[in-house]
Amino acid sequence: MMITKSNTGAYLVNGTELVFDGPDAAAALQAKTGKTVTREEAKKGAIAYSILERHNHSESMSELSLQFDALASHDITFVGVIQTAKASGMERFPLPYVLTNCHNSLCAVGGTLNEDDHRFGLSAAKRYGGIFVPPHQAVIHSYMREMHATCGAMILGSDSHTRYGALGTLAIGEGGGELVKQLLCKTYDIQYPEVVCVYLTGKPQPGVGPQDVALAIIAATFEAGYVKNKVMEFVGDGIGYLSADFRNGIDVMTTETTCLSSIWQTDEVIREYYRAHGREDAFRSLAPADVAYYDGVIQVDLSKVRPMIALPFHPSNAYPIAEVQQNLEELAHETERRAKALIKGNVQYSLRDKIVGGRLKVDQGVVAGCAGGTYENILDVAAIVGGHNLGNDTFGLSVYPDSQPVMIELTKQGVMTSLMTAGATIRTAFCGPCFGAGEVPATGQLSIRHTTRNFPNREGSKPTDGQIASVALMDARSIAATAVNGGFLTAATELEGIRFQHPAFFFDKTVYEHRVYDGVGRPDPEIPLAYGPNIVDWPAMGRMEENLLLGVASVILDPVTTTDELIPSGDASTYRSNPVRMSEFTLSRKDPAYVGLAKGFQMQEAQRIAGETPAAVEEVLARIRTVSGLENTSAGNTGIGSMLYAKKPGDGSAREQAASCQRVLGGCANIAEEYATKRYRSNLINWGMLPLLMDGTPDFQAGEYVFLPGARNAIMEEKERITAYVIGETIRQVELRIGALTGNERQILLAGSLINYYKELSQSAVSV
Repeated sequence: MMITKSNTGAYLVNGTELVFDGPDAAAALQAKTGKTVTREEAKKGAIAYSILERHNHSESMSELSLQFDALASHDITFVGVIQTAKASGMERFPLPYVLTNCHNSLCAVGGTLNEDDHRFGLSAAKRYGGIFVPPHQAVIHSYMREMHATCGAMILGSDSHTRYGALGTLAIGEGGGELVKQLLCKTYDIQYPEVVCVYLTGKPQPGVGPQDVALAIIAATFEAGYVKNKVMEFVGDGIGYLSADFRNGIDVMTTETTCLSSIWQTDEVIREYYRAHGREDAFRSLAPADVAYYDGVIQVDLSKVRPMIALPFHPSNAYPIAEVQQNLEELAHETERRAKALIKGNVQYSLRDKIVGGRLKVDQGVVAGCAGGTYENILDVAAIVGGHNLGNDTFGLSVYPDSQPVMIELTKQGVMTSLMTAGATIRTAFCGPCFGAGEVPATGQLSIRHTTRNFPNREGSKPTDGQIASVALMDARSIAATAVNGGFLTAATELEGIRFQHPAFFFDKTVYEHRVYDGVGRPDPEIPLAYGPNIVDWPAMGRMEENLLLGVASVILDPVTTTDELIPSGDASTYRSNPVRMSEFTLSRKDPAYVGLAKGFQMQEAQRIAGETPAAVEEVLARIRTVSGLENTSAGNTGIGSMLYAKKPGDGSAREQAASCQRVLGGCANIAEEYATKRYRSNLINWGMLPLLMDGTPDFQAGEYVFLPGARNAIMEEKERITAYVIGETIRQVELRIGALTGNERQILLAGSLINYYKELSQSAVSV
């Protein structure tokens, strides 16, 4: 097998031998090391432990309070982060903060709004002392790899694919609220995460690329949550067969396993990467101690990995291309079945209509972004398509180098000419194909992409408007092989006579010196922020009342609900800097009735505050008072807000708008069986919404109320559970779990939002 997972933890001895936990482990360790080894001591031997320890500002390694070395945001998130930090009292950036412009570079979309945000970003970098990377210069993660990754460092980014572990940097993607805390010189507070060893052996076959390895790992780990909210630590002799680009390509996709972060052992290959980028002093050798304990082990035999394809609509829906070719009808039918469950409305999705003569015929190929647009990926695409004629039919191939320095080097080598002559289209550094703002296929088309995600509508289609297309994820090499084969699905290993050559990369940072603004350590408070008509302050948000009356605005029973379904990417992101306008898109492609219901409950709260509580609400409160022990319930001590139920919400993007848009519409809570990612749960908390948990299928429906008596006291008194009441035709009791909260998180929830909390702290300090 190419991938196996352990059922227990394991000790790694001398970086080469695994001793799995069990009754005989102690004796085996004694024999190999000549000493007694405890699990707790061996946990300190992981690379992740040493990095977390250096960045921890608490007195305990069990409860971490982390401060990062640098921050990164792109132009979907940085306006919101800066506006929130400003409202919370920030006066300068206390650490390097990189603002890139790689998500909304198509300024024709939404009129002047995108460029207004870019201008705002530059003014903020000047005012607060940050770094501004203009549009088309670099994808956010490529720039951070090139210019800011450092062995042993930690970076926090407001993008879920913030991953620089292959370069020795433990990086985390979070919602904007966590970056705000760093900008206010506060900490990122989490329990010490479990660390899982990813043990690589063997050498990849020619034609197998980093996306193939990544998809194989995702398929093996996602569904069972094997690495959820854990750190993946890559070790093993197989690493030595991988270039830095290859490692980066695997590493960036670890996000799709739902892990917290990743880190790799480093070697001379990584030293050379830093040397080539003029930053050899950023290199440090990282390796596990002589004995290191891991909470789980994923063993990957790279020599057995085959070209993979992740069929719509999730990166974990991945199979070897050969298996898809052999079972095409069956897998196409299963994909259609899944689509029917995911995509609501009358639109019909078909994959079987792509089967032509027993083969899968695709319509489009894209190689782009932090995962696909790297130097070696594009070299290998050119090695396959160079000299071919890609044809003038419906199939098209687009290639996006991930940074201008990569574009410059490939141009010097003639690679761009080779690709364009074959018929490929060359674009600038842009993340659009990853989130639905670039290369949107026609209705019914299938696109194969070396990007990060293939969630529903991630390619930009709108099922609510009768439009439906889909994306399958593949490695750049197999995309190129498919391109030269007329769009028929082809694994790169099926081709013969291809020579993959990787000339040394010369990194020319002159373009950055000429175009990137670097004001780190040089804030100028006299420079005003440059606002545009779509850049609007956050609306006021109230403190948590004694009791909460939650209007059920949506109930979603899908196995997983992605952030793209909670708040669509693509055109909706045009209004990312206008909280009220963007909130209109909340659940627009999943539950179009949500916004209207949420606004109705929000109006009830506005009337309550004005002393004009609607008769319908007074009637509900009167019914609540009939329940034993709830006689003191009144409009004066009961806040009204909306609530969303989803079985497992928050898979995917770190975009805080998935939570903040609910809050802007008066949202006060989510109820879930579990939360798909820590970052989505953190976003809920930072926007003042309770992240509640419930076992079993809910017995409430949209339009009903869930009453939480004593909600404020439950948070203040650190209660783990709260008894709630569903107010429908009858009154039914339901038990909800609050889940673990830090002291800081409790205060944010009580204040009603992170903005309120830090504003109160600032006012309190001034009054003292």
